[in-house]
Amino acid sequence: MPTAPSSITIRMYNVGFGDCFLLSFHYAKDTRHMLVDFGSTSAPKRASAKTDYMKKIANDIKAVCGGKLHVLVATHRHRDHISGFATDAETGRTIASLQPDHVIQPWTEDPRAPVSATTAASSIYTAGKPDPQKITAHFLGSLNDMHAVAESVARLANKKDLAGVQTRTQLQFIGEDNIKNGSAVRNLMQMGKKSKAYYVNAGMTLNILPGVKCTVLGPPTLKQSDAIRHQRSRDPDNFWQFRSFWSAQQLATSKLTRAAVGRAGRHRAPTLPPSVRWFVNQSRQIQASQLLGLVRELDDVMNNTSVILLLEVGKQKLLLPGDAQIENWAYALSKPAWTALLKDINVYKVGHHGSLNATPKPLWALFRNKGSSSKRNRLGTLCSTKAGKHGSVSSGTEVPRRTLVAELEKDSDFVSSEGSSQTFCNEIKLDT
Repeated sequence: MPTAPSSITIRMYNVGFGDCFLLSFHYAKDTRHMLVDFGSTSAPKRASAKTDYMKKIANDIKAVCGGKLHVLVATHRHRDHISGFATDAETGRTIASLQPDHVIQPWTEDPRAPVSATTAASSIYTAGKPDPQKITAHFLGSLNDMHAVAESVARLANKKDLAGVQTRTQLQFIGEDNIKNGSAVRNLMQMGKKSKAYYVNAGMTLNILPGVKCTVLGPPTLKQSDAIRHQRSRDPDNFWQFRSFWSAQQLATSKLTRAAVGRAGRHRAPTLPPSVRWFVNQSRQIQASQLLGLVRELDDVMNNTSVILLLEVGKQKLLLPGDAQIENWAYALSKPAWTALLKDINVYKVGHHGSLNATPKPLWALFRNKGSSSKRNRLGTLCSTKAGKHGSVSSGTEVPRRTLVAELEKDSDFVSSEGSSQTFCNEIKLDT
């Protein structure tokens, strides 16, 4: 039985807008492999969906692993992280054939968790002690409701009279990313049933590989984050939304969709006065802007169910936060023992493809290994991303965020998948 790996190889595959990392832990007599996410919503530069780039990556993963995967991590349900696991595509069947020993997902994916609640309980809104089971049921139910909203928005984005091309493209991109990805979700569940499934939350320690300490820093459960939930109860970017809110949004969006379809089916009178045409166009722009705000909020909530893993291997510490954003990080950063662990991180997988709020400044400030290029053990940062697909420069929400990238380039050994657009994958090798 191997005691500890002597080195690690990290492969960051260029999936375009998405994540796919294969970590190989090299022991004296064998190598064990951990796959963290496999998804994409936009092809890499110089590639397209027609080139079967995801199929090529799946086959390469199989070849590198020698047909056996030891650990599979699906950080959260977004399409750009799990679409490659779908069995209605060959990629999902290829990954399933690797028969992972351990499958790790956030606690929100646990099929045993209660999701039967249909209305909000009064205990959630009172200052008294709430029922954790009811809170959990409402939150998990809201995640399912959000998928229906996302589907409605994605359909609505196809209506050319709704808004300009840029707005409709953003609506469709974010909306489709939040659709449930049923085939991938089912495949992950089946792989977990055939091996050992972990539905994790902050504070768990996993024994998944010899000589590798794996600590889960997120996501928190609703019980763990109760103080955060109450503190942000009036915040429009609040992570812990109530199911009644999302149900109302689903109903409203469905009505908007039906109205849009009805408009498209009617004959347009060519004699509308210019002032009326202007009013109609402005109304549609307002509607589109409201929908864009809604799907961005949906996107944030799903990102905050993301698994955050800290791997400690010999002298190396690797931080893998998926798409975790500030609300998820707030709980981890409130724990002094965890912030102490985070100070000497060696490799940081940049959160949410380099987005505005996925590398909180308090987290970045903790990293002692960042700084001059001549510094020993300088922090390494890895960013899987594709510019121009999410957010906008004008609003300061572009992904990757330019100010963040500048900081990463200045104070760390920064590697971006987009910066290597002609490279199949980047390989980083570490001695432990």
